[in-house]
Amino acid sequence: MQITQLGHSAVLVETAQQRVLIDPGAFSDAWHGLTDLDAILVTHLHPDHADPEHLPALVAANPQARVLVEPGVIDAVDLKGRGEGLNADSSVSLGGLKVSAVGGTHAVIHRDIPLIGNVGLVLESEGEPTLFHPGDSLATAPAGIDLVAVPVMGPWAAMKETVDFVRDVEAPRGFMIHDGLVNERGWALLHKQISNLGPTVIEDHRDQQPWTV
Repeated sequence: MQITQLGHSAVLVETAQQRVLIDPGAFSDAWHGLTDLDAILVTHLHPDHADPEHLPALVAANPQARVLVEPGVIDAVDLKGRGEGLNADSSVSLGGLKVSAVGGTHAVIHRDIPLIGNVGLVLESEGEPTLFHPGDSLATAPAGIDLVAVPVMGPWAAMKETVDFVRDVEAPRGFMIHDGLVNERGWALLHKQISNLGPTVIEDHRDQQPWTV
Protein backbone atom coordinates (compact mmCIF):
# COMPACT_ATOMS: atom_id res chain seq x y z
CA MET A 1 0.00 0.00 0.00
CA GLN A 2 1.22 3.45 -0.93
CA ILE A 3 -0.02 6.55 0.89
CA THR A 4 0.21 10.20 -0.13
CA GLN A 5 -0.94 12.91 2.25
CA LEU A 6 -2.41 15.75 0.20
CA GLY A 7 -3.17 18.24 2.97
CA HIS A 8 -5.60 18.39 5.88
CA SER A 9 -7.71 15.21 5.59
CA ALA A 10 -7.13 14.41 1.91
CA VAL A 11 -5.32 11.08 1.55
CA LEU A 12 -4.48 9.18 -1.64
CA VAL A 13 -4.34 5.41 -1.13
CA GLU A 14 -2.85 3.14 -3.79
CA THR A 15 -2.97 -0.63 -3.46
CA ALA A 16 -1.88 -3.24 -5.95
CA GLN A 17 -5.26 -2.94 -7.68
CA GLN A 18 -6.92 0.32 -6.68
CA ARG A 19 -6.26 4.06 -6.54
CA VAL A 20 -8.55 5.78 -4.05
CA LEU A 21 -8.82 9.37 -2.80
CA ILE A 22 -10.32 10.11 0.62
CA ASP A 23 -11.81 13.48 1.65
CA PRO A 24 -10.92 15.97 -1.08
CA GLY A 25 -11.66 19.08 0.94
CA ALA A 26 -11.29 22.84 0.64
CA PHE A 27 -8.34 23.15 3.03
CA SER A 28 -5.97 21.65 0.46
CA ASP A 29 -5.48 21.82 -3.29
CA ALA A 30 -2.85 19.15 -3.93
CA TRP A 31 -5.59 16.75 -5.01
CA HIS A 32 -6.86 19.08 -7.74
CA GLY A 33 -6.35 17.53 -11.15
CA LEU A 34 -5.94 13.94 -9.99
CA THR A 35 -6.98 11.36 -12.56
CA ASP A 36 -7.02 7.57 -12.90
CA LEU A 37 -8.91 7.21 -9.62
CA ASP A 38 -10.91 4.06 -9.02
CA ALA A 39 -12.90 5.63 -6.18
CA ILE A 40 -13.51 8.91 -4.40
CA LEU A 41 -14.53 8.47 -0.75
CA VAL A 42 -16.00 11.19 1.48
CA THR A 43 -16.55 10.82 5.22
CA HIS A 44 -19.01 13.72 5.66
CA LEU A 45 -20.38 16.90 4.16
CA HIS A 46 -18.23 19.63 5.77
CA PRO A 47 -16.37 21.64 3.08
CA ASP A 48 -12.92 20.80 4.48
CA HIS A 49 -13.71 17.18 3.54
CA ALA A 50 -15.97 17.67 0.51
CA ASP A 51 -14.99 20.83 -1.38
CA PRO A 52 -18.20 22.06 -3.06
CA GLU A 53 -16.23 24.19 -5.53
CA HIS A 54 -13.65 21.73 -6.83
CA LEU A 55 -15.02 18.27 -6.04
CA PRO A 56 -17.45 18.33 -9.02
CA ALA A 57 -14.50 18.83 -11.40
CA LEU A 58 -12.65 15.94 -9.78
CA VAL A 59 -15.66 13.68 -10.27
CA ALA A 60 -15.96 14.75 -13.90
CA ALA A 61 -12.24 14.13 -14.52
CA ASN A 62 -12.57 10.56 -13.22
CA PRO A 63 -15.55 9.09 -15.06
CA GLN A 64 -14.56 5.55 -14.12
CA ALA A 65 -14.39 6.24 -10.37
CA ARG A 66 -17.07 5.19 -7.94
CA VAL A 67 -18.09 8.11 -5.73
CA LEU A 68 -18.87 6.66 -2.30
CA VAL A 69 -19.95 9.19 0.30
CA GLU A 70 -21.68 9.55 3.63
CA PRO A 71 -25.32 9.93 2.49
CA GLY A 72 -25.61 13.58 3.58
CA VAL A 73 -22.95 14.56 1.06
CA ILE A 74 -25.21 13.70 -1.89
CA ASP A 75 -27.50 16.68 -1.28
CA ALA A 76 -24.68 19.02 -0.23
CA VAL A 77 -22.29 18.75 -3.19
CA ASP A 78 -22.80 18.36 -6.94
CA LEU A 79 -21.53 14.83 -7.58
CA LYS A 80 -22.72 14.76 -11.19
CA GLY A 81 -25.44 12.26 -10.30
CA ARG A 82 -22.84 9.62 -9.42
CA GLY A 83 -22.83 9.78 -5.62
CA GLU A 84 -23.52 6.49 -3.84
CA GLY A 85 -24.51 6.64 -0.19
CA LEU A 86 -22.19 4.74 2.13
CA ASN A 87 -24.02 4.03 5.36
CA ALA A 88 -22.40 3.14 8.66
CA ASP A 89 -21.91 -0.60 9.17
CA SER A 90 -21.91 -1.27 5.43
CA SER A 91 -19.07 -2.25 3.12
CA VAL A 92 -18.23 -2.07 -0.56
CA SER A 93 -15.78 -4.09 -2.63
CA LEU A 94 -13.60 -2.22 -5.10
CA GLY A 95 -11.86 -5.00 -6.93
CA GLY A 96 -9.62 -6.53 -4.28
CA LEU A 97 -10.07 -3.61 -1.88
CA LYS A 98 -12.79 -3.71 0.78
CA VAL A 99 -14.06 -0.39 2.14
CA SER A 100 -16.03 -0.61 5.38
CA ALA A 101 -17.93 2.32 6.90
CA VAL A 102 -18.00 2.59 10.70
CA GLY A 103 -19.38 5.00 13.27
CA GLY A 104 -22.14 7.09 11.75
CA THR A 105 -22.13 10.40 13.62
CA HIS A 106 -19.84 13.44 13.53
CA ALA A 107 -18.19 14.47 16.79
CA VAL A 108 -20.04 17.06 18.87
CA ILE A 109 -18.90 20.60 18.04
CA HIS A 110 -21.31 22.31 20.45
CA ARG A 111 -24.61 21.22 21.96
CA ASP A 112 -26.37 23.97 19.97
CA ILE A 113 -25.02 22.76 16.60
CA PRO A 114 -27.03 19.89 15.11
CA LEU A 115 -25.17 16.63 14.60
CA ILE A 116 -24.53 15.38 11.08
CA GLY A 117 -23.45 12.03 9.71
CA ASN A 118 -19.84 10.87 9.54
CA VAL A 119 -18.48 7.52 8.47
CA GLY A 120 -15.01 6.35 9.38
CA LEU A 121 -13.42 4.32 6.59
CA VAL A 122 -11.54 1.05 7.00
CA LEU A 123 -9.62 0.00 3.89
CA GLU A 124 -8.32 -3.55 3.69
CA SER A 125 -6.89 -5.70 0.93
CA GLU A 126 -5.36 -9.15 1.13
CA GLY A 127 -1.62 -8.99 1.68
CA GLU A 128 -1.68 -5.25 2.45
CA PRO A 129 -1.93 -3.20 5.66
CA THR A 130 -5.34 -2.13 6.94
CA LEU A 131 -5.91 1.65 7.03
CA PHE A 132 -8.42 3.54 9.18
CA HIS A 133 -9.45 7.10 8.29
CA PRO A 134 -12.01 8.23 10.90
CA GLY A 135 -13.19 11.48 9.31
CA ASP A 136 -14.37 13.77 12.11
CA SER A 137 -15.05 11.35 14.92
CA LEU A 138 -12.96 9.67 17.57
CA ALA A 139 -15.78 7.50 18.88
CA THR A 140 -15.03 4.29 16.97
CA ALA A 141 -11.91 2.16 17.25
CA PRO A 142 -11.98 -0.81 14.86
CA ALA A 143 -9.79 -3.81 15.62
CA GLY A 144 -6.90 -4.97 13.49
CA ILE A 145 -5.76 -1.57 12.20
CA ASP A 146 -2.17 -1.36 10.94
CA LEU A 147 -2.14 2.33 10.00
CA VAL A 148 -4.36 5.06 11.48
CA ALA A 149 -4.97 8.59 10.25
CA VAL A 150 -5.21 10.71 13.40
CA PRO A 151 -7.28 13.92 13.35
CA VAL A 152 -5.47 16.42 15.54
CA MET A 153 -7.16 19.82 15.36
CA GLY A 154 -10.72 21.00 14.95
CA PRO A 155 -13.50 22.81 16.83
CA TRP A 156 -14.73 19.41 18.01
CA ALA A 157 -11.37 17.98 19.14
CA ALA A 158 -9.20 18.01 22.27
CA MET A 159 -5.78 16.45 22.59
CA LYS A 160 -6.82 14.29 25.54
CA GLU A 161 -9.51 12.68 23.36
CA THR A 162 -7.07 12.23 20.49
CA VAL A 163 -4.61 10.41 22.73
CA ASP A 164 -7.36 8.12 24.02
CA PHE A 165 -8.44 7.41 20.44
CA VAL A 166 -4.89 6.43 19.46
CA ARG A 167 -4.67 4.20 22.52
CA ASP A 168 -7.98 2.53 21.69
CA VAL A 169 -7.09 1.83 18.05
CA GLU A 170 -3.64 0.47 18.99
CA ALA A 171 -2.25 0.71 15.46
CA PRO A 172 1.52 0.27 15.21
CA ARG A 173 1.82 3.19 12.76
CA GLY A 174 -0.06 6.41 12.18
CA PHE A 175 0.04 9.88 10.70
CA MET A 176 -1.65 13.15 11.62
CA ILE A 177 -4.53 14.57 9.57
CA HIS A 178 -7.07 17.37 10.05
CA ASP A 179 -4.17 19.74 10.65
CA GLY A 180 -5.10 22.53 8.27
CA LEU A 181 -5.59 24.97 11.16
CA VAL A 182 -2.32 24.08 12.90
CA ASN A 183 0.87 26.12 12.62
CA GLU A 184 4.31 24.51 12.76
CA ARG A 185 4.75 24.94 16.52
CA GLY A 186 1.33 23.50 17.21
CA TRP A 187 1.97 20.56 14.90
CA ALA A 188 5.26 19.77 16.65
CA LEU A 189 3.63 19.93 20.10
CA LEU A 190 0.75 17.65 19.10
CA HIS A 191 3.11 15.22 17.42
CA LYS A 192 5.31 15.01 20.51
CA GLN A 193 2.48 14.49 22.99
CA ILE A 194 0.49 11.99 20.92
CA SER A 195 3.66 10.03 20.20
CA ASN A 196 4.75 10.02 23.85
CA LEU A 197 1.36 9.14 25.32
CA GLY A 198 0.16 6.55 22.81
CA PRO A 199 1.36 3.19 21.49
CA THR A 200 1.55 4.35 17.86
CA VAL A 201 4.56 5.60 15.94
CA ILE A 202 3.31 8.86 14.43
CA GLU A 203 5.11 9.53 11.17
CA ASP A 204 5.56 12.82 9.32
CA HIS A 205 4.77 12.66 5.61
CA ARG A 206 3.61 16.22 5.00
CA ASP A 207 5.91 16.56 1.98
CA GLN A 208 3.08 15.15 -0.16
CA GLN A 209 5.34 12.43 -1.50
CA PRO A 210 4.09 8.84 -1.70
CA TRP A 211 5.34 6.45 0.93
CA THR A 212 4.96 2.72 1.34
CA VAL A 213 3.39 1.10 4.38
